[in-house]
Amino acid sequence: MNKYNSSSLIFNSIFGKKVQAHFDGGQVTSDAGILLLRETERHEGLISRFARCIHDTRDPFHVRHKLKDLFTQRVFQIAAGYEDGNDCNDLRSDPSLKLAAGRLPLSGKDLASQPTISRFENSIRRSDLLRIGYAMVDHFAASYRKPPSLIILDFDDTDDETHGMQQLSLFNPYYDSHCYLPLHVYEGISGKLIASILRPGKRLTGQQTVAILKRIVKRIRSSWPDTIILFRGDSHFCSHQILQWCEENNILYCVGYPGTTAIKRLAEPLMAEAKSLFASSNIPATLYETFFYTARNWKSPRQVVVKVEVNEGKTNRRFLVHNLTEPGPAVIYRTIYSGRGQMENYIKDHKLGLKSDRTSCHNFIANQFRLFLHSAAYILMHSLRNNTLKGTQWAKAQFDTIRLKLFKIGARVQEMKTKIKFHLPSSFPYKSVLFKISAVFSVIRVT
Repeated sequence: MNKYNSSSLIFNSIFGKKVQAHFDGGQVTSDAGILLLRETERHEGLISRFARCIHDTRDPFHVRHKLKDLFTQRVFQIAAGYEDGNDCNDLRSDPSLKLAAGRLPLSGKDLASQPTISRFENSIRRSDLLRIGYAMVDHFAASYRKPPSLIILDFDDTDDETHGMQQLSLFNPYYDSHCYLPLHVYEGISGKLIASILRPGKRLTGQQTVAILKRIVKRIRSSWPDTIILFRGDSHFCSHQILQWCEENNILYCVGYPGTTAIKRLAEPLMAEAKSLFASSNIPATLYETFFYTARNWKSPRQVVVKVEVNEGKTNRRFLVHNLTEPGPAVIYRTIYSGRGQMENYIKDHKLGLKSDRTSCHNFIANQFRLFLHSAAYILMHSLRNNTLKGTQWAKAQFDTIRLKLFKIGARVQEMKTKIKFHLPSSFPYKSVLFKISAVFSVIRVT
């Protein structure tokens, strides 16, 4: 690019002809693929469920944008990669977003501006958040056609670095920054989001975790009384309050255990055996063993699995505590406990793919609501990928890849008397995939 001015973009010429670009194309969209997410939402009904949780205190005679429209606009913009509320000013007339929000793409009224969206985010009350949190758990249960025999509740937190005067932002020495530490709860087998709770920048205590776990389990069991529930987390979720509550409420658990001096001594015989195996074969040795152990604040012994590794003179010990009756220690560690590593990918899609760490409001309640907006985008994107894109090359793709390949499609929009046409590029390389997705949505609409 040689130069830039307010009326045109100037590029290098070709064959003696000037190359210019102007922002005068009219009613075109760069995000025609949002129509796929619109179909997903029509099937899920997630945004309608969330919007009903908010008590609208506005004067109905002066309302220009319904709560559902504001919710839809914000969630779909986040899914499309426009996480900043300021983008609303330019995107409020985008045909794809208007259609997604239930308005005619050309003749319909424009969507909300940035000030309206900002007022919306800051108008939410604590009681609204509580209802949305419960609605998220209810939607998770409703996403199954029949009660599953087993679900895994994966708990983990992640740092959300802050850069201003956000309420309850605290300095966390582990992350060496001021941050929030939001808690994410996913179903470990499917990757479905169950809860996302904004937290000050410090670890949850055992009692705080129990309070959250208790509400989630109660809500799930009201729908699935016979489903087996397994709680899973890393070592900072291994408090005696959590373990005791799980045992008293018929919840299975498989939780990392910190490597204390006392428990390391109990693992020394197994470590010695692993060292001997490595010395005799020069092949990395990994051994597992289970034993009963009573920590200082435990009322009774609990089962602990130890994993020891020896490789090129380096040693490693890892521990977990569980109340499973079977299978053996190796399977419990390698399959059940290590399976929680997949949660890192779920958080990556939520935090990096959808930019859910944009909690830049001053008010803590507004930032929790923002986290819910990004969570709604996660649920829709997850449903699109795991249900509609099954059998395609993007069945396991990250959210930003799906956005790039299937959402970012330029299209000219035509609004006629009896139909609305999106004229997609003839050269679009994934048109066969779009036809397949369209066929899936057609079956869903019929059923």
